Amino acid sequence: MIRISKEEEDTRTVVTVDGRISADCIELLETCCNQAMAAAKPVCLFLRDVPTVDRSGYALLKRLAEMGVAVAANGVYTAYLVQVLQPGAAGAPSSNPLNAHR
Repeated sequence: MIRISKEEEDTRTVVTVDGRISADCIELLETCCNQAMAAAKPVCLFLRDVPTVDRSGYALLKRLAEMGVAVAANGVYTAYLVQVLQPGAAGAPSSNPLNAHR
């Protein structure tokens, strides 16, 4: 299950996610972020209570980050994913971090 909320601020739009980011919800999350980007304000995607992200969810987060969406997170696991998503992040592995435990 996933919960997505959107808050319009004066200078940006914040999209907050609670729940697992997996294949069954990425279309909904991508649509919400695309709608937020259409408003021509910066968009911040906040992963507030996200226990897991599967491969398709990681691919979506990477695409959104490449499109200029700022991704922030609460928690060690998601904070690591966010660090890896940052372009040119120092010390970030070049491969998908979801493969690290295989």
